[in-house]
Amino acid sequence: MSKLTLETEGDRFVVVRRRFAASPEEVYRAHLDPEILREWLLGPDGWTMPVCVVDPRPGGEIRYEWSNGEGGGFHLTGEFVELDPPHRIVHVERMHLPDPTPDNHVVTTFTADGDGTLMTMRMTLPDAQTREAMLSTGMEHGMEASYARLERTPGWGDATPGSP
Repeated sequence: MSKLTLETEGDRFVVVRRRFAASPEEVYRAHLDPEILREWLLGPDGWTMPVCVVDPRPGGEIRYEWSNGEGGGFHLTGEFVELDPPHRIVHVERMHLPDPTPDNHVVTTFTADGDGTLMTMRMTLPDAQTREAMLSTGMEHGMEASYARLERTPGWGDATPGSP
């Protein structure tokens, strides 16, 4: 539907927005269902997610492990803080590269927007240095590659707003 936008606020915040041609329920589910996550949350082509643990409840675990197929990879751990289906997910995450990064507090909202959904992800980092290190990875390109892959996932997004 559209490419993502990334903005910074102050010295600790990153705000990512992207529209999807799917209902808030479908976009919300795509962020919590391990079967769907393994199809799209991969970054650049050629990467896989051999481990995807998602326990969608307050205090529930998040663990994603990615592999580039050539012996390289990294993982993310975290926990859910709040879930308000299909409107909002609040979680804390840390990347392991291999050492863990400082906590990233993430609030993701899913808002009906015409015939689709506007997803807004607001990340709160501990300081400007951590935010700059994260932005220097070119994260927006990997995020957009993943979201474009989600939109191409067969059977995903078939439930449009107002459909049974």
